[in-house]
Parts: sequence; C-alpha cells; structure tokens
Amino acid sequence: MNKLYAGYAATVITPPMGIGISGYFKDRFASGVLDDLYARAVALRAGEDTVVLIAVDICLIETPDFRRALEQISADNGLPMDHIFMTCTHTHTSPFVNATRTEAIDKAYPDYFNRRVSDAVKFAIADLKPAKLGWAVGKAENVAFVRRFRMKDGSCRTNPGVGNPDVVHPIGDVDERLNVVRIDRENAETIVISNFANHPDTIGGDLISADWPGLSCVALERAIPGVKALFLNGTQGDVNHININAKGGDLNNMFHDFDDVHRGYAHAKHIANVVAGGIMSVYEKVNYIDVDEIRCKQELVPVPANKATAEELVQAHIYKKLHEEGHDDQIPFEGMELTTVVAEALRMVKLAAAPDTFDLLLSSVAVGDLAFIGIPGEPFTGIGRGLKENKSFDLVLPCCITNGYEGYFPMQDSYDEGGYEARSSNYKAGTAELIIKKGNALLDTL
Repeated sequence: MNKLYAGYAATVITPPMGIGISGYFKDRFASGVLDDLYARAVALRAGEDTVVLIAVDICLIETPDFRRALEQISADNGLPMDHIFMTCTHTHTSPFVNATRTEAIDKAYPDYFNRRVSDAVKFAIADLKPAKLGWAVGKAENVAFVRRFRMKDGSCRTNPGVGNPDVVHPIGDVDERLNVVRIDRENAETIVISNFANHPDTIGGDLISADWPGLSCVALERAIPGVKALFLNGTQGDVNHININAKGGDLNNMFHDFDDVHRGYAHAKHIANVVAGGIMSVYEKVNYIDVDEIRCKQELVPVPANKATAEELVQAHIYKKLHEEGHDDQIPFEGMELTTVVAEALRMVKLAAAPDTFDLLLSSVAVGDLAFIGIPGEPFTGIGRGLKENKSFDLVLPCCITNGYEGYFPMQDSYDEGGYEARSSNYKAGTAELIIKKGNALLDTL
C-alpha cells in the first residue's frame, strides 16, 4: 500500500562578491554571477518517518563544517541526523563554506549558507503532499569522459590535454547511466530526482555558477512545465567533461585554461541539455512502485591514512612552502602535473600529524525498492558500479560528497598507476573496495 508524501523547495545561496572560490590550488575571488546557486530539498514521508534529500550548489564542505550545517538543519526542523541526506554538486565556481577558508573574505557566509539550507528543508516539509513514485534508467551520452591516461613514458596522467600525442590509452571507463526518479503529487508540481556521474569543473574563471548540475535542473524545469528538479551527483572522481579526441565543433566557445583543460560556459549548458534530454527520454516511461515505509541508516567505517615516509616529507615541505608563498613557478612541473605535486605535498604534510585511521560516514536512505547511498568525498566510477550491483534493491543511486568531504577514493590499482587522484588521496589503497563492501552491507541491512 502506497503511503508516500513528498515536498519540494529551493532557496538561493549565491554569495556576495569578493568571496573566495573553491575548487583549485590557486586563489580566485568572485567578481560576478553567471547563474544563481541553490539549495534544493526534497522531503519524503511514509508513516512516521520523514527524510530530506538535499543538493547544494557548492564544490565541497569539509566534514566539521558539514556537521555544523547538519546539526542546524536537525535542530531547526526536528529531524534525526541520520534522516538528513545532504550532497554537494561539486561545482568549481562556488564559494568556500569552510569558516577557516573564508575568515579573511566573508565571515558571514557560512552562517548564511546554513540558514538558507535549513530554510529549504523547512519549506520542503511544509510542502508535503500525497505522492506516487516511479523510476527509470536513461543515458547521458558523450558528455563524461575518462580523465586518467597511460602515457608513452609509462606514467599515468590526469587531464593530459586535448590532442596530446603522448597519450597511449585511457585508464578506466565511463558509466553513462542516468538514474531518474519521478514523484507525482496530488495538486502540486512533479518532482524529478536525477543521478549521474561527472565532474563539474566546466567553466573556470572567477564568475559564480552552478555549472551543468544546476543548469540541468533549470533546463528540465523549462522543458517540462510543472516540474521541480533535484540533481544528485554520482561517483565522479575519475571522469570529467574533457574529450581529449575532440573534433569538429566539440571545442566551440571553449578556452584553453591554465591546467591544460578546455573550459567554457556554453559547454556547461551543453552538458546540462544532454542530461535534461536523457531525463526526458524516460520521463513518461517510469516504473511506478508502492512506498509504504522509508528506512535510514548510517555507518562509520575506519580506513587507514595514506601517510608519507620521512624522506617524502622533506620534499613535501619544500613544495608546500613554495606554493603557499606564491612561487609555483619554482616547482619543476606544469599544468595538471603541477597541480598533482602540490596536492600530494599538501596531503603528506597534513597527514604527518594526523591519526593512523579515519572514520568515513556512509549514509543510506531506502524508499520502497530504491535506495540512495552517500559517500563523503569523490569516489571513482568503480565504486558506483559496485554499489549499483546490489541485489537488495531494484535501483541504487550512489552519491558523492554526502554528509561530509574527505577527498578522493581511487580504486586499488590506481595507486600503482599514479595520477592526481591517488597521489592526493588521504587513504591507503584498498579503501575504495572497502567502501563497496561496507556500502553493500549497509544497503542489505535496509
């Protein structure tokens, strides 16, 4: 018997100008707005249980600050902490939310952000209406590409650049499946929740934008009147928008950025249109299911820290000092390789005084025969595939940067291959496989 109620709300979280922009290992400060940032919330209720799914147009929020936001949402709305499933879309043209990073820029923004997200939850709960839920799996083709490559010298390189003659082959593959959840409500707008894996670093520069995840919500709402959209990014740690074999009009209105990456706002719109089109291709053909209960559960998973040796720390301190003093030109690397060695050095120095293990919070919500599972960082595509194969549910939607941020989670073989993600990861090889094992066990308990 169907007992589902659903509500929706969105609040603007666009920051003031001058605030620091997250996403790069270089300073950027907001000088304008291409499109507004939003906190979008969907409230779901069946029986006595109410959960909220939230997507914020933010690159990342470090776990302690994430926790403060969740505590405010919980206190303001009378929700248990494990009934709040909050994700960042990971747009790289959004502000820092961490209080320590914004202290010299805009001290008020973190509190403003927390309040606006809590308001979205409050409004979504107030909007609850009787509903029925359906799901389908579509495709978003030729917009996500592997970003790790084997080079002629045997190395692995992230984002080697369009047309690089030293590329031998990509490492990994792309999951183009687009999960779609349609929620029809009595005398109210239809809610569409989508889930797709791709890295939203499509625009660059110092103008605020929600990138293609936010733009895909806008595109869908314009295309289907009476629809409200929520996008939950997937396991996007090893894929992004760059087609290194671009040809014809593939690079229209894109520019070659400092890190060998081609970017452009028009390309963000293109990805948004493809994602929205993929949703529309299955929108009328969803499989409706009864929802008689909602179940939530979280689990802390201890994982080993990826610490450096004493010898490695010596060089790491040198690179960290040069980077923080603005002397990247004295570090003997360029483009994405420079980003890689800087990120690796910062990781090594940070973890030198850290504990030997970290606790990762896995979050799950079951709604009828489908489930959402959240990972507090940037998982590789292989993690998503491993969780989607779970036999306890007809559909599993894996989500990145959920209820915390703890960096990259590369697959085990990536540590032997090298590249930005593995060299910057806070965790030892085997963590991704542990997430798959523990995540599936968590889903099974639901």
